[in-house]
Amino acid sequence: MTSTGVTDEAEDSGPGGYAAARLRLLTEGARSGPPRRRALAELTDGWLAGLFGAATEEHTGISLVAVGGYGRGELSPRSDLDLLLLHDGRDDKAVAALADRLWYPVWDLGIDLDHSVRTPQQARKTAGQDLKVHLGLLDARHLAGDLGLTASLRTAVLADWRNQAPKRLPELRDLCAERAERQGELQFLLEPDLKEARGGLRDATALRAVAASWLADAPREGLAEARRRLLDVRDALHLATGRATDRLALQEQDQVAAELGLLDADALLRQVYEAARVISYAGDVTWREVGRVLRSRSVRPRLRAMMNGRNGGKPVAERSPLAEGVVEQDGEAVLARTARPERDPALPLRAAAAAAQAGLPLSRHAVRRLATTARPLPTPWPAEAREQLVTLLGSGRPTVQVWEALEAEGLVTRLLPDWERVRCRPQRNAVHLWTVDRHLIETAVRAAGFTRRVHRPDLLLIAALLHDIGKGWPGDHSVAGETIARDVAARIGFDGADTAVLATLVRHHLLLVETATRRDLDDPATVRAVAQAVGTEHTLELLHALTEADALATGPAAWSSWRGSLVADLVKRVSGVLAGEPQPEAETAAPTAEQERLAVEAFRTGGPVLALRAQTEPPADSAPAPSSPSSPSFPSPLSSPSFPSSADGPEPLGVELLIAVPDQAGVLPAVAGVLAMHRLTVRTAELRSVPLPDGVEGSVLLLDWRVAAQYGSLPQAARLRADLVRALDGTLDIAARLAERDAAHPRRRGVEPPPPRVTVASAASRLATVIEVRAQDAPGLLFRLGRALEAAGVRVRSAHVSTLGANAVDAFYVTRGEGTPLPGDEAASVARGLEESLRT
Repeated sequence: MTSTGVTDEAEDSGPGGYAAARLRLLTEGARSGPPRRRALAELTDGWLAGLFGAATEEHTGISLVAVGGYGRGELSPRSDLDLLLLHDGRDDKAVAALADRLWYPVWDLGIDLDHSVRTPQQARKTAGQDLKVHLGLLDARHLAGDLGLTASLRTAVLADWRNQAPKRLPELRDLCAERAERQGELQFLLEPDLKEARGGLRDATALRAVAASWLADAPREGLAEARRRLLDVRDALHLATGRATDRLALQEQDQVAAELGLLDADALLRQVYEAARVISYAGDVTWREVGRVLRSRSVRPRLRAMMNGRNGGKPVAERSPLAEGVVEQDGEAVLARTARPERDPALPLRAAAAAAQAGLPLSRHAVRRLATTARPLPTPWPAEAREQLVTLLGSGRPTVQVWEALEAEGLVTRLLPDWERVRCRPQRNAVHLWTVDRHLIETAVRAAGFTRRVHRPDLLLIAALLHDIGKGWPGDHSVAGETIARDVAARIGFDGADTAVLATLVRHHLLLVETATRRDLDDPATVRAVAQAVGTEHTLELLHALTEADALATGPAAWSSWRGSLVADLVKRVSGVLAGEPQPEAETAAPTAEQERLAVEAFRTGGPVLALRAQTEPPADSAPAPSSPSSPSFPSPLSSPSFPSSADGPEPLGVELLIAVPDQAGVLPAVAGVLAMHRLTVRTAELRSVPLPDGVEGSVLLLDWRVAAQYGSLPQAARLRADLVRALDGTLDIAARLAERDAAHPRRRGVEPPPPRVTVASAASRLATVIEVRAQDAPGLLFRLGRALEAAGVRVRSAHVSTLGANAVDAFYVTRGEGTPLPGDEAASVARGLEESLRT
């Protein structure tokens, strides 16, 4: 008696006994899932073995073999039987007669049968010609007859698979990709095919085949459980419908959920999506590894031997820096050897942002290490962590695969606990293509293309990430989302004003499209109501971009040129209302005592004076002495600062660099060029003219910068000042130096950013013309802008530069030489020239 308790009855009673035992097994409530599938396979094994024994007395040279899913011992209630009658080439008539005595009883019971009759040589030849046959034979299992014949076939088929792996695995990968294109992604479909869709049972089988090749192996954590879940759902689907189907149709989902003891159809879909996500991610990781192995094998033997010889017999993997603690290796972003996640809480986000910006996948090993060892971020987050999140979200399409890698190891919910409620949450609306969480990421991807349209790309991207976060809670998701957005914004370090803007964007993210399509725009009350809800023109600008990104990320039915024109019309009317309200002009802050001291020193010496201060909130009286001809060096703690991750104290957020220089042409491009030459990233910068004390003629330009080293430590202050002096007197050709460096180390092709945009901000100032630049942040960007403004013959009265994630948002207050604003046509010409200089 086997574990089914009914196998003997099935063997003794023929087809009728098997059918009755099978029915009892499928209807008894005590057994389900893997135990039932195994029991059904064992029951069927015994029945088929009995049929084989009754049909022939031969026990050598012929055998009955289960292949495919049945070969794995997994039978769902309505699964077909994949059978191979294997023989050694004996009389065809005898074999055919035996086949008939095996196949017809199966058909008589109405069980689907996939059958074949072959010699071992024929089976191997067919497998070599048909990939699907080869995959089925990898799971061959002996049922009856000559065990040695079955074993020899299994050995030969597996050897063939491993020998042919360099050819067959790319073929299998293409087969999986073609099927995914045809069937879609299981983790997002409302009526998914559990077997054929990407992330389904076929993909799980493909991963087993890859592991059998010995070339690569799939991540095993959670994979078996994910596969089991999908099989359990398919079992319940078969029982609910009474049919052999793999498509989880809407009308069957409630019944299937009840069969599995789940609350409702949404809970069912969420389980399916979670399982599919595990399998899909495992597939991504596995196929990348297959590609890496096959590429390494294609290297010429002599070259490989040379590479191996240099490293004691081990291949040398080139590692290129991407960010602090993050490098590229073998086409992936990995952690640097010096990275210390346990001492660097911002490293997970920095690694993710660097990977996305470079268009690279984030190594699974790196994500696992980050998940197990990284220090939790403090509350509120440090500025660097917030900026890295913005950079990740603003990276466009590569954000998706990096986010999925973080999700796979639970890092997203660790960073944003509220994410758990929207993770894998289905949206039962035909307009929506994605689950709630993926829709939020898709919205951020779309919003990344609109960052040139808004003055605060960071707020747009965070709002895109959070706009539907309330869908995990009862009631109006916009109302719930507003509360959550406030909490999240404060947690990740936004100040009160920015938090209020984010809360408004989340609360009203449907306001524009709903008002534009459902209200009379000629009614003044309609426009006034929207203006009152939005509050400011900057918020309206952000809401307009968020509205379009949200609609485009929903699906093709959610946005059209007609809807876009209605929303644009509404925005124009609301903007007019908001612009009509008097707005007080901001007063320029008076210079501090330290700034006045630097200005006087610069005027006295006739050259630049520098001072810098680490941004770790030092005491107000701890500012260092300036660097000038009479004080040529910085205090030793700041002479060559570096930024190691340390648990012993606060980590520097960068360095504040103050530069005072007598007013002259070319200051902005000179300073920006020197910083770019020394690989310093400018996070923020302000430039303004500071009048000298009473009785002293002239003025001094004061530049207040926040800078950080791209890698390692900052350069010595004396070198910075010396290069700045040479740049100002024309003896240092910055453009040539930057061009040489770019030629020696060309930038990696990664994310394709949206094109730059340069506009004239009308009525922004009575004293100057304000030119706004939105572009992808890059080394030397500010130098190029400053040079272009100098070439245009305008005078920069002040500059306000900020870097928000990967986006530079710069405002230049410019005048003619005599100090008057530029006429409209001249301002437009300067803006066009700046934009052209950035596009070349």
